[in-house]
Amino acid sequence: MSSYYHMIDVSDKVSTKRIAIARGKITVGETVFNLIKNNQMIKGDPLRLAEVAAIMGAKNTSSLIPLCHPLSLDKVEFITELVAEDFSILVYCIAITSAKTGVEMEALTGVSAGLLTIYDLSKISEPSLTVGDIQLLLKIGGKSGVWFNPQALAIPKWVADYIPYQPQINNIKFATITLSDRASSGIYEDKSGQLLQDLLIKAKGVSVGYKLIADEADLLVSSISNYLQSENNNKPELIITCGGTGVGIRDIVPETLLSLGGREINGIGELLRIYGSKFTSYSWGSRSLAISLQNCIIIALPGSSKAVLESVECLLPILGHLVKMVAGGNHD
Repeated sequence: MSSYYHMIDVSDKVSTKRIAIARGKITVGETVFNLIKNNQMIKGDPLRLAEVAAIMGAKNTSSLIPLCHPLSLDKVEFITELVAEDFSILVYCIAITSAKTGVEMEALTGVSAGLLTIYDLSKISEPSLTVGDIQLLLKIGGKSGVWFNPQALAIPKWVADYIPYQPQINNIKFATITLSDRASSGIYEDKSGQLLQDLLIKAKGVSVGYKLIADEADLLVSSISNYLQSENNNKPELIITCGGTGVGIRDIVPETLLSLGGREINGIGELLRIYGSKFTSYSWGSRSLAISLQNCIIIALPGSSKAVLESVECLLPILGHLVKMVAGGNHD
């Protein structure tokens, strides 16, 4: 295997919002600490100039680190905190972008540039300075979702302001149905159905049922009928199926749902295909759809775990509203 260096090809990735927060520390000693605190430094306020340096450093990261992708930054923020206990200064750099790759290196470079600027402006008053504890605290976006550094201690409370709001379906009763000939016969595990359950429970939904059936129209009709005939405490307000929405001869979910009557919610299928097309062109072959029936919304999703994850991510911001409207606007 050759040992040449190369940039990672991100051309097939999807641009998403990326956030990284990094932290570092410089210990300056009592004399310099008090000079900075009282704005009496010989060369001027190092904290203000460090902010400029951090922004410049973050913006120029790809010019300094050989294999970093050049990113267009949407925001760079620099925060300083004076710590009297050990005469140190904590610095934080927040870098935000919409890109195909992470913005961690920009945040770390911003921290480094800020710390070195404080060092440069302070060394005239105190040559014994210590820079260290540079670490990534948090990154958001891409496959990792929200990632906290497990080795980072005492993460500031204000970091929570940068974590994206996670849509929830508070207390909505839901049931799921997986259609798969092979999974229902025990050839492999129903990972998609379990993922669907887990995602909806994580979004504060209340599961009232899970079924795994073969790709048979009569089994699907029977499963939905049983759910809708449940007692009120166990009757779902939302039923989501996964599998059976493709163009194969055994993919019978869309026509089976439409045969039940009710009203088709046309925009849901359109939304799922548009959203899915950001990740794969195969999304356009999906026949996902949604109907409302007996005060319940029934949505058909593709069967792969990846498609389930993307579909739930797409639908969560609107599911609560849809359920409320179908129920007559009375849902809490």
